[in-house]
Amino acid sequence: MAGTSRFDAAVTGVGMVSCAGIGVPASWKRIREGEGTAAGPVPALEGTPADFGCAVPDFDPAKAVGRRKAWRLDRCNQFAIAAAAEAIADAGLDPSTWDGTRVGVILGNGIGGAAAWEKQHNVLRDEGPLKVSPLLIPMLSINMSAGYVAMECGARGPNFVTATACASGTTAIGMARELLRSGLCDIVVTGGTEAPLVPSIVSGFSQMGALSKRRDDRSTASRPFDADRDGFVPAEGAAVLVLERAEHARARGARIRAMVSGYGASADAHHATAPDPQGAGAELAVRSALSDAGVDGSDVTHVNAHGTSTPLNDVSEARMIRRVVGQHPAVTSIKGVVGHALGAAGAIEAVATVLTIENGFVPPTANLESLDPEVDLDVVAKAGRELPVEVAVSNSFGFGGQNAVLVFSRA
Repeated sequence: MAGTSRFDAAVTGVGMVSCAGIGVPASWKRIREGEGTAAGPVPALEGTPADFGCAVPDFDPAKAVGRRKAWRLDRCNQFAIAAAAEAIADAGLDPSTWDGTRVGVILGNGIGGAAAWEKQHNVLRDEGPLKVSPLLIPMLSINMSAGYVAMECGARGPNFVTATACASGTTAIGMARELLRSGLCDIVVTGGTEAPLVPSIVSGFSQMGALSKRRDDRSTASRPFDADRDGFVPAEGAAVLVLERAEHARARGARIRAMVSGYGASADAHHATAPDPQGAGAELAVRSALSDAGVDGSDVTHVNAHGTSTPLNDVSEARMIRRVVGQHPAVTSIKGVVGHALGAAGAIEAVATVLTIENGFVPPTANLESLDPEVDLDVVAKAGRELPVEVAVSNSFGFGGQNAVLVFSRA
C-alpha cells in the first residue's frame, strides 16, 4: 500500500441504458457473456459510408420519461433521465423525502443534442428560420442532461456537465466525488450520456479514419487489443451512479456496492486527436488516481481499459498499463460488446467496474482472437474470469488529450 489516507465515496445505486440492453441486469448479462458487438444497421445513417453502430434496442421514450416530456427532449437527455431513475431506485432513495439542497447532479456529455440540432438544421435549410423549433436550444445544449435530471428528482445542489470528450463520464464521477469530499453534498447523481448516431457526427469520425469498416461483419467489428482491429464502433447510451458520503449511506442502512476511492486527470498536450504514443499523459492520470486512493500498482487486481479498438489507442494504453501497474492485473475492455459511447463510455465502464467488484467476475474482451504482440498484458478474452477484485482502475481518454482515471475498491 502506498498510503492509508483517502476519501471513499460510496456507490449505492447504478443505472444503465446501453446497446447491450435497457437496465443494468440486461446490459450486464450481455457484457458478461461477451459474445460480440451489439451493433447493427442504424436507419438514420443509411446512405453514409459508416451506416452501422451500437444503438439502444427497443428504447421507448414515452415509457422511459413520459409521453408529454419525450417530444421535448433530445435522445441523450431521455437516456440520462431513464438511467438516473434506475440508479436512484437501486439506491433505495426517495427524492420526495430527501433534502434536495444536499443533492448534486454531475453528468458527462461530449456532443449534446446532436439529433435535435441536425434535424432543425434541415428544417432551417428546407423551410426557413421561422419553422425552427423554439425548443432547439434546450434540446441541444450540452448542460441540459444534468438540468433535466435535477428537475426530475428535485436535486437542488450543484449541477453541471463535464465535457472532456470520451473522458466526460469519468470526469463527471471524479468531480462528483470531490463534491462529497468537500462537504457540499451528501448525495451526487453522476455518470454520462450520449446519443451521437446521426449522419454528421458519424461521418466526421468516418472521414478521420477512426471507425471500423467491418460493415459485413458487424458483430466482430469492435475488437479491442486484437491484432486485426481497424477502428471503433460508435454507440449511444447512458449510465448513472448514485454516490454518497460513506457515513450518510451507512446511517440510512444503504447497500454499498463499491467505493470510488481515487481520481486522477491530466492532459497529453500532444495532438488534437491522436494519443501520446508513449501514454505519458495517461500515465500521469493513472498515477495521480492511485496516489489519491492511497494505493500503488501492485494493489491493482483489475483494469477496465479505455480499449477503443483503434490501432493507436490500444498499443499506447497497453504500454502505459504495463509500465504503471505491471502485467499481473486482469485487463478487459467492454467496448468489444458496447462499442464506444463517447461521453457516456466512461460512465458505462464505471458501472461495469462496480459490477465486476461486486460479483468477483471480470467480463471478457469480446472479439479478441489474436492479441496484438505489442500488448503485453493479461487481457481477459474468450470467456470471463472469476476473480476476487479488491482494487480496480477504470481508464478514459479523449480527443484533446484529456485523460481521466478512477480507482474503485471493494466496500
